[in-house]
Amino acid sequence: MIKLIVVENYEELSREAFKVMKEVIDSKSHPVLGLATGSSPIGLYKNMIQDHKENGTSYENVTTFNLDEYVGLKKNHRETYYTFMHKNLFEGIEIPEKNVHIPVGDSEDLDGECRKYEQAMSDYQVDIQLLGIGGNGHIGFNEPGTSFDSLTHIVELKERTRQDNARFFTDLEEDVPTHAITMGIATVMKAKKILLVANGENKADAIYGLIKGPVSEDCPASVLQNHDDVVVIVDKAAASKL
Repeated sequence: MIKLIVVENYEELSREAFKVMKEVIDSKSHPVLGLATGSSPIGLYKNMIQDHKENGTSYENVTTFNLDEYVGLKKNHRETYYTFMHKNLFEGIEIPEKNVHIPVGDSEDLDGECRKYEQAMSDYQVDIQLLGIGGNGHIGFNEPGTSFDSLTHIVELKERTRQDNARFFTDLEEDVPTHAITMGIATVMKAKKILLVANGENKADAIYGLIKGPVSEDCPASVLQNHDDVVVIVDKAAASKL
């Protein structure tokens, strides 16, 4: 079941997303959070850091699993999702490093890393999985055509996805990695609750496919229609085609 919340702007989206995340954190003694990167969650993460600093919310017993990571970049490269997460969240909430899980994108055995990451997740139950959505409807790096039964795997990034991500790289588009390691769609769907955030008119088609389109691998996010507990928070621009 999908609960849709449409807000005026990005600031309100970030506040509403924080309320959903905070409720889960407060309700569990050892919460397990599935986290995402990209521009959409940054405001939520800022709210989490502010809450930690002002209200003392503890992350000592929180465990996190990130959706994905680029293949081929060293862990401390400025554009890895490892770097993104530490810069935009982890350093601000003082979470123990041992509780943080992010796929190793420069592993010498990528297939083994996929199996290892899936196994690590199977030892936990993700209480809430945060998602963004790509302009083509991808969640994580699960591009259109990805099987709904997929587990953590290596994916070749579509040209649109590489173009969308090129803005994060200071050099030429050719520097954007061609592959990524990502939780599979079946992996994502194991979470107890899913929170998806999106803003901007460039996400309007994908949000339409998620909410009103048929459940089809052509729009990976549409699989969320089959989940029992999904909250989708979008601004008016992203909701403009609903």
